[in-house]
Amino acid sequence: MNQGVDEGRRNFLKALVTASVIAGAGLSLGVVVRALAPPPLGISSFPTLQIVDSSGNPVKASSLSVNNPSALQFNYPLQNTPNFLLNIGDSSGNPIQIPSVEVTIPATGQTYMSYPGVGKNGSIVAYSAICQHLGCIFPELRFYPAGVESITLVGKTYTGVIHCLCHGSTYDPSKGAAVLTGPTTHPLPMLKLVWDSTTDELYVSNMVGPTIYGRPSDLTGESPIPGNTTVLTNLGNPFTS
Repeated sequence: MNQGVDEGRRNFLKALVTASVIAGAGLSLGVVVRALAPPPLGISSFPTLQIVDSSGNPVKASSLSVNNPSALQFNYPLQNTPNFLLNIGDSSGNPIQIPSVEVTIPATGQTYMSYPGVGKNGSIVAYSAICQHLGCIFPELRFYPAGVESITLVGKTYTGVIHCLCHGSTYDPSKGAAVLTGPTTHPLPMLKLVWDSTTDELYVSNMVGPTIYGRPSDLTGESPIPGNTTVLTNLGNPFTS
């Protein structure tokens, strides 16, 4: 009899201990899950980053060829967020000073002011290299330098444009990447470049225009770029590859 009572008492105590452990573990698990959960990807504000080459050397504005058909790209404001760096010229290969202009977003009718070009001739600009229609990237989205490459759409020839071969969207990089042909209803976001005339070095510090395609906001959705530089990469000439 006593043995049965002792056994029952032991089982009861075991159950109490088990329940306590489970309850405690449940609380601890919740704390652990919250502690181990990755923080939201992104940053709180636009960083100022220097544009450098693959060796970490500053990119000089004077080193950028006018109307270069090769895709020069760098990430900003986050990783895996490619952008074109362009030195815009006319059909004769002379650099064009790019002014700040009013750009319309066809989808909403809203407008904003683009950034002016930088460098000695005010001809260097940068735009998102993700098409605003369905997110196509290089080599489908590419720059057609004036007098070098052209694209004919519905009987009209365009040159000096950024065009997407996926579905036919076309943008004017000399006017804030305004929409020239659909189906896109949004211009390409533009990056604010800063040129140090003393050193001829380039920096990127902000963006304007619609949100980068596929992102909840320009500052979220990918990991931050480490350090204070972003690397310029030459992806090659899409017209010869």
